[in-house]
Amino acid sequence: MFTSVLMIEKALTSADVEFVTTLHGEEPVSFHVLLQPRGEQADRLLRAIDDIALGEIDEAAREGETPEGEAATSEGERALEVSLKALRAAGGEAEGRLVENHPLDALKSLVADVGADEVIVLTDPHYVEEFFHRDWASRARHKVGVPVLKLFSHSKA
Repeated sequence: MFTSVLMIEKALTSADVEFVTTLHGEEPVSFHVLLQPRGEQADRLLRAIDDIALGEIDEAAREGETPEGEAATSEGERALEVSLKALRAAGGEAEGRLVENHPLDALKSLVADVGADEVIVLTDPHYVEEFFHRDWASRARHKVGVPVLKLFSHSKA
């Protein structure tokens, strides 16, 4: 069985699930999902710049409405539950948890604990962070000791 640690920031869409569950052909995959809900660490300005870079001006204007803190945690719990159910329905084994602080430390620990074969970082584009190599995938490549695959999530289910 192939073991993947999947790091996400929102619920997986059906296209996301199909993508990650078919990456290894017919080989069975066990997913260990880490979801970090938006919290105080999320920088609204960077998210707004990313929205503008994608041409999503309306989204940039609504960044202030995005739940953070406790509200983001309950939304994150629902997103994690939906994602785990979808991965299981697609034939994969899946377990997961929310990560509130230090996601890369949690990632490194989980990779070691489960003997992961790879890390998949599946997020929306974060152009500013990616340009400066401060995104999760770039930073994880220096921490985890296994291949790290960066994928962009599909925005609509």
